[in-house]
Amino acid sequence: MNQNKSTEMNCSTKAGDILLQLNSKTKLGDLRKIAKDIKKDHGLAMELWSTGEYLPRLLAILIMDKKLLSEEELNKLDQDMQTHTFDERNYLVDWLMANQLTKDKKTIALIESWENSSSALQRRVYWYYQARLRWTGQAPPDNTAALLSKIEANITQEDPEVQWAMNFTAGWIGVYDEKYRARCIKLGEVTGLYKGDMVSRGCTPDYLPEFIAIEVNKRKDNQL
Repeated sequence: MNQNKSTEMNCSTKAGDILLQLNSKTKLGDLRKIAKDIKKDHGLAMELWSTGEYLPRLLAILIMDKKLLSEEELNKLDQDMQTHTFDERNYLVDWLMANQLTKDKKTIALIESWENSSSALQRRVYWYYQARLRWTGQAPPDNTAALLSKIEANITQEDPEVQWAMNFTAGWIGVYDEKYRARCIKLGEVTGLYKGDMVSRGCTPDYLPEFIAIEVNKRKDNQL
């Protein structure tokens, strides 16, 4: 039985039809295909979001209107994501960042204000965005030294979801900024974060000495 069957009665016909397409076999690519057909529909997005279900919420993020994502609205989405498991809420907020928040100057400004937010998910987005500026090849702001000092001072005390994003930022700093590379490697050695963690085939370990070495070597190989 479709996991969203119980919510269909409370939805419009359009939302109900979409929910019938979603099940445990639905992949992210399937969601993107559905979203491509719908394009932008903020009302429908909020209707799908209101189901409280993971897949409808992922789809909702793809069809939201970024211009309607006010600070108040984003705080509400943040609260709603707290009902999900640790992995699900992290994926939801990362998906929201990648597909909506980085697409508009107004929401980018909000991201940049979240460094000290009371919300761990918002702090995660702040740090993940700093990493993203580097790995996507954009010229990052001139804040690398300050970021690294804050990571060194605070990473071991942070919530796990924020800790990962801070570590990820340090990893990309180490990859792209050679003058900070030894310092980033040392950070990983001192904290020991993610050392020995198993990763899926083809994925890069999060342990900073390994992450930096692997990603630097990839880039050297590509230059040959």
